Amino acid sequence: MPSAEGIRPSIWDLTAPVPDMPPAALQDEVVMCVIGAGISGLTTAYELLRAGHDVIVLDDGPIGGGETGRTTAQLATSFDDDYHEVEKLLGENSSRLLGEAFRAGVDAIERIVRDERIDCDFVRLDGWWVPSTDDAPERLRNECAAARRAGLPEVELVSNHPLTSLYPGVALRFPQQAQFHVLRYLTGLADAIHRLGGRIVTNAHVETVEDAKDDADQCVVHLADGRQLRAAHVVVATNTPIIDWVTMHTKQAAYRSYVIGARVPRDSVPVGQFWDTDRPYHYVRLLKGPLADGDTDVLIVGGEDHKTGQSNDESSAFDRLEEWTRARFPVQAIDARWSGQVMEPVDYVAYIGRNPGSRRLWIVTGDSGNGMTHGTIAGLLLPTLIAGQPHRWEELFSPSRITVAATTALSFAKDALDVAAQYAAFVTEGDVSDVSEIPLGEGRIIRKGLKKLAVFRAESGSLMVRTAVCPHLGCIVDWNDAEKTWDCPCHGSRFATDGSVLNGPTTMPLGQEALEA
Repeated sequence: MPSAEGIRPSIWDLTAPVPDMPPAALQDEVVMCVIGAGISGLTTAYELLRAGHDVIVLDDGPIGGGETGRTTAQLATSFDDDYHEVEKLLGENSSRLLGEAFRAGVDAIERIVRDERIDCDFVRLDGWWVPSTDDAPERLRNECAAARRAGLPEVELVSNHPLTSLYPGVALRFPQQAQFHVLRYLTGLADAIHRLGGRIVTNAHVETVEDAKDDADQCVVHLADGRQLRAAHVVVATNTPIIDWVTMHTKQAAYRSYVIGARVPRDSVPVGQFWDTDRPYHYVRLLKGPLADGDTDVLIVGGEDHKTGQSNDESSAFDRLEEWTRARFPVQAIDARWSGQVMEPVDYVAYIGRNPGSRRLWIVTGDSGNGMTHGTIAGLLLPTLIAGQPHRWEELFSPSRITVAATTALSFAKDALDVAAQYAAFVTEGDVSDVSEIPLGEGRIIRKGLKKLAVFRAESGSLMVRTAVCPHLGCIVDWNDAEKTWDCPCHGSRFATDGSVLNGPTTMPLGQEALEA
């Protein structure tokens, strides 16, 4: 079965679907409420339970049905945005704390796998960063020095690497990386949460959350079905916060990253993690023998990133990724094509901590391509902060931080202008002038008088007509032809063909409309 997002199942959905959770009552009051049953939410819930707290987890879909189920499941101390860039922007101490946190995140997953006896193919392996341009070796040399200053002395620049079909020659080696089967890991983590007395309620759509008004008050979680839950603290682990209309969404941008699962002959590709220096870069890992054919492995290859809702032809991204892969590997078949949403912070580092301006609302966002590691770091950091205790990572990951630097200001301004430009879609014509021009199984934006409508034509020919205005901040959505979704180009909200929410920050669906002007 496909995961909750879109219609394209990931390789994890195809090889280990998450079982249905046992029914759990939604009591009126709880100490800790975690919203989101991905790696951030479940790890945080697990660690809160180990600290002795009463915890309930809410998710509007199945476990791992959001962005965690869209990952490539690489666990890395290698940083997606380069340690030398973080050092330049935030300073050497911040880079060192980041390296420490990444190492602790990977180690924590290994500990949980061991302690809870989770069968998820966790394995330690080398990661290799290889150049794809003539000037890339200099970038690798800078990164090697910065990674060592960040507390990773084992990182080394080597003259060759095992995946010569990618780019032969020099490479930067990151020992003791790891990978796993993410949905099997989440299933084991959910079992551990139940064993510790926690509750997980799936198919529970949260619409709004009220913060505590004072020290004696509680937070109130409002569900779409009218139920309410009161909690001393609420952790929002929903990839991008659903409780913040503006503040956090000016600090990060949503990107789609594309992935294919390619069948290759058994043992034809070496085990390891591989990244090149293209922009956007390609990332490669192997999944050993996960499908029925015992003579093959699945090569997982990702790349072709672009801002969510800002591509006119998402399907071509999969075609380019497949062409790139076939040119370098002995591909026999493509087993899966999927994409995931990556949140890119303006200053490279994730946001984990108290929601700005809140008393008892906590957030995890800004994964920046290191979602599995960042999500686990959240589970290590948040219980300490919620307990009111200091933590040496607190300032680094603080959602309230303000980074004053020319690079950050330029990135902030660029994203702000980019978002502002999307509102021009209100005055443009639609994709087509009449519904008869919409192919079967496709969606298009149509202008009807002063309105813009998102119209999907099913294979049967029937039409689903919704407003094209995103409920979050009013941008006009864009049709995603690869995953048959409506995507918001401003802050990354995504909707199914019937208008229901697939991704935040919005919690409200696209409203129903009629074709009459």
